[in-house]
Amino acid sequence: MKNIALIDKREYEKIVLIWEKSVKATHHFLTDNDIAEIRPCVVGYLPNLNIYAYKNEKGEIFGFVGIFENKIEMLFVSPKYIGKGVGSALTDFAINNMGVSEVDVNEQNDKAREFYEHKGFKVVSHSSKDAQGREFPILHMKIK
Repeated sequence: MKNIALIDKREYEKIVLIWEKSVKATHHFLTDNDIAEIRPCVVGYLPNLNIYAYKNEKGEIFGFVGIFENKIEMLFVSPKYIGKGVGSALTDFAINNMGVSEVDVNEQNDKAREFYEHKGFKVVSHSSKDAQGREFPILHMKIK
């Protein structure tokens, strides 16, 4: 997959911007204050992940996947490329090349759940709060 490449910390600013735009376009249950509160957590977590970006031939990033061990920790696509195969390509890469078999999804994000179910993930458990203890229920999904 020539369009998917490992990024380094010099590109963090670009992917945080994609994260923020994508969240605003897809996570309608989050307020602007929620996003502002979560942003530093995202920035702080990036160095712990292997982050692969979907890029065009000019190096422009359309989306990215952050992986830790066998789990997708983040998958975000620039809003203008949502539904155009970027997220699918990144997920397929993570499964087929990185051995990913787990992902967590916000319970309120029906489209994300449907997307991962289409990719073969099934809900195996539920948490009433997110990893930071906020009141955002999480679905834990695995490929079976």
